[in-house]
Order: sequence, then C-alpha cells, then structure tokens
Amino acid sequence: MNFREGQKAELTRTFSQQDMLEFAALSGDAANVPNSVPGPLIGGLFSYLLGVELPGRGTNYLKQNLEFLSPAPVGETLTASVTVTKLRPEKHLVDLETVCVSSSGHRICQGRALVYVEDVGKF
Repeated sequence: MNFREGQKAELTRTFSQQDMLEFAALSGDAANVPNSVPGPLIGGLFSYLLGVELPGRGTNYLKQNLEFLSPAPVGETLTASVTVTKLRPEKHLVDLETVCVSSSGHRICQGRALVYVEDVGKF
C-alpha cells in the first residue's frame, strides 16, 4: 500500500428507525428514541474507517474532534470519509480530516483525528 498525504477512505451507511430504537435501548433510555442520527453513531463511522481502512490495523486514537453542523436525518444515506492531511513517520503520527456528508452532499459533520501507527513509515 502506498500510504501518502491526500489518501482517502470512505464508508456509506443508512441508519434506519430500527437502528434508532436499538441505540435508545443501548443508551438506557428506550423511551427517548432520537429523530436524527446521534453523534456517537456518526463518530462510530470514523472509528471504523480509522481502525479498519485507513490507517487500519494497529491504529491508536490519540485525539479526535468533531463539529456537528446539522442534524443527520434517519433514513438518509450518509458518507463518512477520512483523508490523510499530514504524515509524521519519525513520531509514528498521522493527521486526518474527518467529514460526513448527506446523500445531497450537505456537510453533516467535520473534524480532525490524530492517530498513532507504529509502522507508519512502512506504508
């Protein structure tokens, strides 16, 4: 794999009303079913991408910030992406931009992630 700045990974997901019911049950408040996709579910998309896709296996979160710009409607297809913005192989660090958009391209969430990857210099 040619690991480089600008490299990007994406994931598309549609959260259903059933997903919202399950989220409410897991959160301990089954009576309060969200009418838009909760932030932790959107954050989970980034977590998946960072841990499985880019940088992938062996990634350790150091920091992440997310800014939620608008609600994500239940039933709408969302696309989450992570893009490498800076590599610091001498420190084993990778900086990434995180973005989630709706099917119409409307930005739902944006942020940054800093991860530690032991073998970042081998990519």
